[in-house]
Amino acid sequence: MNTNFDEMTSSALRALESVLDIKPADAVLILTDEKKFNVARAFHKACELKGCPVDTYKILSSDRPLKEVPARLNDMLPQKTVVLNILEAYPEEIGFRIKWIFKTEATKIIRAGHMPGVTESMLTDGPMNIDYGKMLETAEKLISRLKDAELVSIKTSAGTDLTIGVKERSFRHDLKIGNGETGNLPCGEVYCAPVENNANGKLVIDASIGDIGLLKTPLIINIENGRIINFESEDSSLVDRINFLTGEDIDCRTIGELGIGVNPGARILGNMLEDEKAFGTAHIAFGNNEDFGGVNRAKIHRDFLFHAPEIHVLLKNGSSLKL
Repeated sequence: MNTNFDEMTSSALRALESVLDIKPADAVLILTDEKKFNVARAFHKACELKGCPVDTYKILSSDRPLKEVPARLNDMLPQKTVVLNILEAYPEEIGFRIKWIFKTEATKIIRAGHMPGVTESMLTDGPMNIDYGKMLETAEKLISRLKDAELVSIKTSAGTDLTIGVKERSFRHDLKIGNGETGNLPCGEVYCAPVENNANGKLVIDASIGDIGLLKTPLIINIENGRIINFESEDSSLVDRINFLTGEDIDCRTIGELGIGVNPGARILGNMLEDEKAFGTAHIAFGNNEDFGGVNRAKIHRDFLFHAPEIHVLLKNGSSLKL
């Protein structure tokens, strides 16, 4: 076994123990594909080191993009307690991934680590090779300050000026995945499902966008009553691409998430799985948020990341604070 694989396995094991609380009694199902198979091998080895039985379903390139959950994959789900989705992030498969997540969560016992777009670097020198205890402390302190938040105001030097209603929408972190829950690996964000019809203002995206990557030119998103009114950018091809990606139904353009990065090891590289966890960033997602407290039933969920937010919070008691 080479040193790189040893490092990957060590980080995989640490993530499984810290976030999924994996035990020898767990039965694991790994969903993977040809491009991410080496990462899947590291997680498979980590599960074996814990003494867990592991089954693997490997998606063939000839079957991509998947639209529905394959029958054989569905048949492998009973009796499993941990599912690891270690996949290339095909934008055309967002619908499939959402359906699969709902299936695993419906069992009420499966803890699922979701990793579309995971890379070996995330395990060796990135956001899964970190001190989980310190990150958990940071996340819990932030959630404590956001308790009883009703309105969040976000401004950036790039021009973002947005208010978001979050009344009775609790914030949570993704550093612990419980029974019937799904979370990303790498983890590292504090997030909530905002009130779907209460977001207004301008959002300037100057970092990255899910399924598109790093931006060379900022994207302006104008929002009224929780819905995207239009996109603006000096890059007309970017506007055309985003209009296409968010055009499937009206709820794809409705606010679905407010997230704040807390992972000190995360880098902004154009891979949203890692980008959105980066400390000193925030992101807004549009689309589905049913599985974390919202009512948006869109077929997709897409994240838009921006740098250096200045965040003010109005609390239930009328006081305000700056994060």
